[in-house]
Amino acid sequence: MTDSQQARNIRLTVAVVLIFITVIVAGFVYRVQQPRVMSATEMKVNGLYLFETPRNFGEISLIDHKGKPFDRARFEGKWSLVFFGFTYCPDVCPTTMAFLDQFMGELEGTEAADTQVVMVSVDPARDTVEQLGQYVPYFNPDFIGVTGEFLDIHRFATALNTPFRKVPGQDENYQVDHSSNVVLINPAGDYHGFFKAPLDLAKMKVTYRSALVHWDY
Repeated sequence: MTDSQQARNIRLTVAVVLIFITVIVAGFVYRVQQPRVMSATEMKVNGLYLFETPRNFGEISLIDHKGKPFDRARFEGKWSLVFFGFTYCPDVCPTTMAFLDQFMGELEGTEAADTQVVMVSVDPARDTVEQLGQYVPYFNPDFIGVTGEFLDIHRFATALNTPFRKVPGQDENYQVDHSSNVVLINPAGDYHGFFKAPLDLAKMKVTYRSALVHWDY
């Protein structure tokens, strides 16, 4: 082997080693930059309670803030964050709706496109289609407001473990006690779990993404 051939082989070997090192380093950096995926136990500690087996909550027959039918099929194909509230709520509801708008703004890639926010009224007597049509888009034009017959909403809320009741002894300016949790419904249209209040933006981002990753498995 001539000196030139030997030098060429050495350069080739060095190049291969450098490429190998570059690939290893790039892979390490990529993994470090990826958000950590939490276990089910870690998600629970951080406020997201997931069921081992998602629950079928049955059929529903409601109406959205644009006057269109809202049934179980409206949950299929997307992840849904469902909040039960009402437009006359003085504090928890507007705070939660603003939080969910901020949360949606934090999602990356296709996460936002694959996620929808639904506010279901626990006060259908006052929350008409028109009322919801003014209230819900104020927080985000893509959010969906839902109302309907009281018994239909009550059955839906009960199936999602989200109790509510009208505060007794008040006039027409009554309040409604309700849960501040946010229900998570998976793309199959099943009750997947819930985010326990009080909500924390940083924790919810990590737990939500972890839930999506586990679903993809």
